[in-house]
Amino acid sequence: MESKEATGKENMVTKKKNLAFLRPRLYMLERRKTDTVVESSVSGDHSGALRRSQSDRTEYNQKLQEKMAPQGECSIAETSTPEEEHQMRRMMAKREKIIKELIQTEKDYLNDLELCVREVVQPLRNKKIDRLDVDSLFSNIESVHQISAKLLSLLKEATTDVEPAMQVIGEVFLQIKGPLEDIYKIYCYHHDEAHSVLESYEKEEELKQHLSHCIQSLK
Repeated sequence: MESKEATGKENMVTKKKNLAFLRPRLYMLERRKTDTVVESSVSGDHSGALRRSQSDRTEYNQKLQEKMAPQGECSIAETSTPEEEHQMRRMMAKREKIIKELIQTEKDYLNDLELCVREVVQPLRNKKIDRLDVDSLFSNIESVHQISAKLLSLLKEATTDVEPAMQVIGEVFLQIKGPLEDIYKIYCYHHDEAHSVLESYEKEEELKQHLSHCIQSLK
């Protein structure tokens, strides 16, 4: 009898632990069931403006929290041990920090792209220099800039006015996966060619000076 009681207590502790760790995952699975509007925003590359209105998102979060709330049981905070609560808080703090770092990295990357397009690509296009093929040198970098701006916008939307524990950003990458692949396939495919073109331009003093001037403007 004592063995059965001990086993029963162990099973109850295991269920409580599983419930604590499964709640965020249940939220992710439920939220992915929601409908998302996809609008074309970058011509020719099929990238989407994947948006959910603030009111719809708020209403959905409320309904989901009600659906996930335990019925006829004590709350997780009341049934978890102090060690489990401490571990959960550490995990959520780490997750929140990672999400913030991810968004900041995307901001920095987008800023670099903006500088490159504004200070290098556009001036070289406007000059229309003979023997300098801007498209071969920079490929579809403007499209890369646009899809990166869209990704950052979606990440901000998924984390603004949303409690850290309820922030679901994996959904953003799944939604924008197709447009990202389409655009970066083109960019990566032409990367080696662009590198060879740059090396050839650096051997011509006139073209090299034009490129150096643009690089100095970046600094």
